[in-house]
Amino acid sequence: MPERIIAPKIQRGNTIRVSAPSFSASIFKPDLLHSAAATLQQMGLSTTYGNHSQEIDQFRSSSIESRVADIHAAFEDPDVNGIISVIGGWSANQLLQYLNYDLIRANPKMFCGFSDVDALNNAIQAKTGLITYSGPHHIFFGQERDFEYTKKHFEKAVMGSSPFKLEPSKQWSDDDWTTEQQKRNFIPNEGLVVIQDGSAEGKVVGGNLCTLNLLQGTEYMPQLDDVILFLEEAKFSLLGQIDRDLQSLVQSKGFKPKGLVFGRFQPNTISISELFEILRTKKEFKNIPIIANADFGHTDPKGTIPLGGTAKIVASKDGSLIEFIEH
Repeated sequence: MPERIIAPKIQRGNTIRVSAPSFSASIFKPDLLHSAAATLQQMGLSTTYGNHSQEIDQFRSSSIESRVADIHAAFEDPDVNGIISVIGGWSANQLLQYLNYDLIRANPKMFCGFSDVDALNNAIQAKTGLITYSGPHHIFFGQERDFEYTKKHFEKAVMGSSPFKLEPSKQWSDDDWTTEQQKRNFIPNEGLVVIQDGSAEGKVVGGNLCTLNLLQGTEYMPQLDDVILFLEEAKFSLLGQIDRDLQSLVQSKGFKPKGLVFGRFQPNTISISELFEILRTKKEFKNIPIIANADFGHTDPKGTIPLGGTAKIVASKDGSLIEFIEH
């Protein structure tokens, strides 16, 4: 297992490179991309785009060669301080065998995205030891309403060095805000849900569940012993699929987590009671703390999860805690 590497923290005046390792940036209207860049500018950060980020093919992506070239160029460029994906998609795992992990290890930089991009996050972490961030894509910085939570937790994770808590948001949403910025449906947040009491501290592994499972049996899969798993899933994965994806994960080599945190599920996927029933069938999750309904994943707002960092969790009816100690 490679030694842990923490990239230099992002500072005001730094440059963020936007890359498209999954879907192309061209699926969005230019004004939305400009709005995202303007928000980062307000945070004191300049934005540049990968040379191939606007290319698009029949898969709404671009060639493997183009996407790999943009990632390598971003890590090589001394004027680039951090890298963020424009959006997720389906095919980031195509890139794994072509990435130069020695180059990445020699030029550690903030790398952030989630969903399909968690294939890259976990592979880079496993191969180089670099802490990566399962957090907002570039396009989310274009949100006009209720973005403050996402922004604050992104800043704490990639710009700050102090421990920070993943606090429950006041409200959440699951809108297609990219097509209608003002017509939003905000739902009061019931807060963290304790499924199993306890406390634990360990290395952070996870992100999107079905994407993480793509790495099983490969050299790109992180070790799963003595870890705190942070898992979330998108709305296309329903009850039986989530059950089978979790079952596949617990059958992977060396699986022995110390704790488990689930991001909020999107509406019309599974309920907390159904999640409880799924977990009840898996002895590997007995006697460890389990928390659900945390603010990360495919609903908004979303926290930024430092994969490869260290987390402490407390699951208790009297008050729960999710804190990232080293990130």
